[in-house]
Amino acid sequence: MRMIFFGGFLAMLISISCRAQEALSNSYELNSGWKCYKADALSATPEQLSLSSYSIDSWIPAVVPGTVLTTLLENKKIPDPFYGMNNNNIPDIYHVGKDYYTYWFCKDFNEAVPGGDGQVWLHLRGINYSCDIYLNGKKINKSVFKGMFLRQRYNITAHLSKSGKNRLAVIVYPPDAVGNPNGGQGGDGTIAKNVAHQYVAGWDWIQPVRDRNTGIWDKVVIEKTKAVIITDPFVKTMVPGTRKPAGRQDPAFIHTHATLENAGAASVSGILKFEINHQAVRMPVTLKPFEKKEVQLPEVTIRAPKLWWPNTYGPQNLYASVLSFIKSNHELSDQRKIEVGIREVKNQWNDRTRSMEVRVNGQPVFIRGGNWIVSDAMLRFSDERYNAEVRFHRDMGLNLIRVWGGALTERPEFYKACDAYGLLVMQDFWGSGDCNGRWMDPKKLDDQWTRRNYPDDHPLFIESAADMIKMIRNHPSLAIWCGGNEIVLPPDIFRALKDSLIPELDGTRWFIDYSNSDSMSYNALGNNGDGPYGIQTLPYFWNHRTWPFNSEIGSVGMGDITSLRRFIPEENLVLPAEKVRTEAVNDSVWTYHKYIGYGKSIEAYGAPENLEDFANKVQLVNYDQYRTLIEGFIGHQWDWYTGVIIWKTQNPWTALRGQMYDYYLDPNACLYGLHTGNQPLHGMFNFGDSSVYIANNTWEKKDNLMLVVKTFDMEGKEHLVTQVFCEAIPQNAKRIMSVKEVVRTMGATGGLFLTIQLLDVNKTVIDENTYWLPDQEGNYTGLNKMPASRLKIRCKKTTDGSINVMLENPEGAPLAFFNRLSVINRRTGQRLLPAFYSDNYITVLPGTQKTIQISYPEAASDIAVSVFGWNLKEQQMPVN
Repeated sequence: MRMIFFGGFLAMLISISCRAQEALSNSYELNSGWKCYKADALSATPEQLSLSSYSIDSWIPAVVPGTVLTTLLENKKIPDPFYGMNNNNIPDIYHVGKDYYTYWFCKDFNEAVPGGDGQVWLHLRGINYSCDIYLNGKKINKSVFKGMFLRQRYNITAHLSKSGKNRLAVIVYPPDAVGNPNGGQGGDGTIAKNVAHQYVAGWDWIQPVRDRNTGIWDKVVIEKTKAVIITDPFVKTMVPGTRKPAGRQDPAFIHTHATLENAGAASVSGILKFEINHQAVRMPVTLKPFEKKEVQLPEVTIRAPKLWWPNTYGPQNLYASVLSFIKSNHELSDQRKIEVGIREVKNQWNDRTRSMEVRVNGQPVFIRGGNWIVSDAMLRFSDERYNAEVRFHRDMGLNLIRVWGGALTERPEFYKACDAYGLLVMQDFWGSGDCNGRWMDPKKLDDQWTRRNYPDDHPLFIESAADMIKMIRNHPSLAIWCGGNEIVLPPDIFRALKDSLIPELDGTRWFIDYSNSDSMSYNALGNNGDGPYGIQTLPYFWNHRTWPFNSEIGSVGMGDITSLRRFIPEENLVLPAEKVRTEAVNDSVWTYHKYIGYGKSIEAYGAPENLEDFANKVQLVNYDQYRTLIEGFIGHQWDWYTGVIIWKTQNPWTALRGQMYDYYLDPNACLYGLHTGNQPLHGMFNFGDSSVYIANNTWEKKDNLMLVVKTFDMEGKEHLVTQVFCEAIPQNAKRIMSVKEVVRTMGATGGLFLTIQLLDVNKTVIDENTYWLPDQEGNYTGLNKMPASRLKIRCKKTTDGSINVMLENPEGAPLAFFNRLSVINRRTGQRLLPAFYSDNYITVLPGTQKTIQISYPEAASDIAVSVFGWNLKEQQMPVN
């Protein structure tokens, strides 16, 4: 776009741009000092209780952002619903009625009436499900506001108290349909009549949330501006051509637009200015009283840009940018800061796999993803928790997180973490095949035709979708929109999303009609669909061909004994003897927390002596399941598959399935099995045909790699199978050789260890992958005959919050097998969480050493490192 400026006005604009370097618009959160009271227990009118003269001293402290349940838990009115079977002792809204969880929330705050054309705004980023809002005795919203996924903004300037002392009062009503939590997926399904999350009525991985998360669940912000405000800015980046992370880049281009709104009764003139990378573009604007106007700014060319790349492919470069409206009197009216990741995401059909492939900056990206529900089932969000969880996904070597459709549109803080760690995001809208009628289900109240038309309020869904698109569309990590989980939404909603909202409000991302749609992935072999779920034999992951872009496939995922003790009462810490295959077990708490069994896989290591022994053997299975799952998909990349998304990588409550770390952010061996299997250059063992592969998960050809294959017996005696120079083709997996006969003969009686290494030209080991293989009967009992480990351990603190642990195994020693490291409080022995390990569940070969970096909470003191392994008794090591 070419701009024409006129004489004196140009000089004025230049003057404004030089002088208007004032602070950002003033805003602050109302996140403490709230109080609440049950609505049906109050006799005062809303107008009365929203006056600061009305005493709320007898009200209980409220958690905001939060829910009724989080407030009751904080005030010890209910037991922790995540522990044992406490959740059964909390009244469910379906049985006690909605009034039971309808509460008033009040907050006193100081804010003076602004002078001049100053404006004060109230922002509510999320209330579930409907509300009325009062300030200083006056109702702010004209009619009852409704919608979990719809932000609210009110100009409260005229309602502020002249004294500067204000009271905000909000009555929050539960969802219109609360659903019967009858044990079905989403209970009886009627929770989906709302435009809200569905898991709160219960699912196969969670028990019902008793208040259905009624409350002011997201941020409440007071913002101060001048008359003209900036809303819904959109920064769109274009990266033409095919790029690579290294080297000087050709130019990239940025297009920016925003809505300007004049909240005042007088016309306002000025400029809208966008600044990035020491460049600025401007647009003169005049707004009539109370006018809204969409403004498109000139294109910005970024020469030699630093691009944003997904995890494992390149750096996550981010540019600071500022969008400002500056009035003609040089006064800053409003300003928005936006972090910009310069990248372009596209999708392309792959004729060989018969599925879509994702391309970033022109390069094909083999999707290695994880399904995400929500950070906390009771919506207790924090920047720190988001950062930790997304960091774990980065450490797994994944490059995508799918936000599942039975939950919510994730918060900007989640996306900020994904931007920083390079996790692409597939964001579902709010629907599921379970609740929305894809299948027959005797637990559902309504028939499929009725459920097919959920939710009840289609215009609310469409309005909410538009708002959520605007909320998160600036994040470079957002890569894919998805219409819903396993079902296309009702036709009018679907058409609005596909034909109007996504093209008009975004237009830069792939839209999938639903999560396992034929438009995403189609397999002519007839085994279409996602899954399987639960324990599998290891050859299965190599031999069985699933959907070519599998949006859900998973296995088990239980924590160790330390994790179990956090939420299972002592009397229920029993061996989970399975009654029927992988369903119920002989303990009510295990069943309540949705345990799925490990089949015969644990017995292959020998009958467990007790629960601790069981949980330790579980970690071996966890590691093997997820390492082999991801390696099986990588081994067939671009031939069978363009992507895989694991169901699932995290749990928002204390479930006993499908997680790489527990609710308390303590990782288990699943995480590190994925970490190993997802290395950029990687040697791996095909359990399907007993052959060795090399995978290159980068865009660069790698020459002069030395592949080394060794076996070790239980005593640690080494046998060199081969060492051979080879090359690794970009974004590909290559079969090198069979070791079937070696495995068969050498491991026949006691099993063996198989180690695959890749060395660079400096003879440095850049990848090492050790498998423990069973004997000819399929048992791993030879591991029980291993000599004691002779591992030497040294720990050194490098900075506050960081430790290096040196693990050294002497020549002639047995393997130091499967060692778990934990940073702990030295006095209590408690693990410090969250902690991050460069690797864990580590095997150290004879005559070698490894250094592990640990990050832990900086404020922690009196620390030590606990190390225990398969053949190493637990040791607590001091940190020097």
